[in-house]
Amino acid sequence: MINRLIDYCLKNRFVVVVFFIVVALWGIYALTRIPVDAIPDIGENQQIIFVDWQGRDAKTIEDQVTYPLTTKLFGLPGLKTIRASSAFGFSMVYVIFEDWVDFYWARSRILEKIQQASQYLPEGVTPVLGPDATGLGQVFWYTVEGDGYDLSQLRSLQDWYIRYQLSSVEGVSEVASIGGFVKQYQVDIDPNKLAVYNLNLGDIFNAVRGSNIDVGAKVFEQGGMEFVIRGVGFIKKVEDIEDIAVGLNKGTPLYLKNVSSIQVGPEFRRGAG
Repeated sequence: MINRLIDYCLKNRFVVVVFFIVVALWGIYALTRIPVDAIPDIGENQQIIFVDWQGRDAKTIEDQVTYPLTTKLFGLPGLKTIRASSAFGFSMVYVIFEDWVDFYWARSRILEKIQQASQYLPEGVTPVLGPDATGLGQVFWYTVEGDGYDLSQLRSLQDWYIRYQLSSVEGVSEVASIGGFVKQYQVDIDPNKLAVYNLNLGDIFNAVRGSNIDVGAKVFEQGGMEFVIRGVGFIKKVEDIEDIAVGLNKGTPLYLKNVSSIQVGPEFRRGAG
């Protein structure tokens, strides 16, 4: 058989050359068209649940968030194991399925369990299912730079403009922001002034929360047209916070600027330096 094949190739050299040229061109075409992962995803079939609860220590989060959430996830079909970690201010639960379990089917089952587990978590704590991608899917890093811009302005450009444009690109699962300063309105309360005016922190919290909302009412008709009544109350600058009324002092309105100092500053950053 081999002798006959060699004999045929020697007698039909033109056919052999044409055949190998076609194969080479086909290989070049396939090399430029077939999608190939630079780093193949060999990780486990894993889903991540993130729970944010600011200001709580790891022990409290472990007892009130991580443990009840983890126990409610037991019994999922195709579940392999569950791993969890608790840290200051947040908790992460890693749910690992068998390889034969469909990726998006596993996400839908987890969402069902999260809804059932929410009633056992503290008020205001909402578990969030991570993006439908793994760490090996991280394909691009970039920096935002500009002369005359500080770190707070650059971070705001990233969070409110660039990130949304990139998120709309097909195939992009998540755009994560790292670095810079997250802009905050910071209220530094003077406890001595609170005591003088007989106020407490709860009064300040409620006043700021109640002032930072838009409210709607009914409509009134004039000239054959209806006008919608709407109260605009969202905070847009430091002066809006300073003029929030927090109480009365002998019939005189007491404003937030009378018991505290308000400024724009960066969010407290934590992480490896």
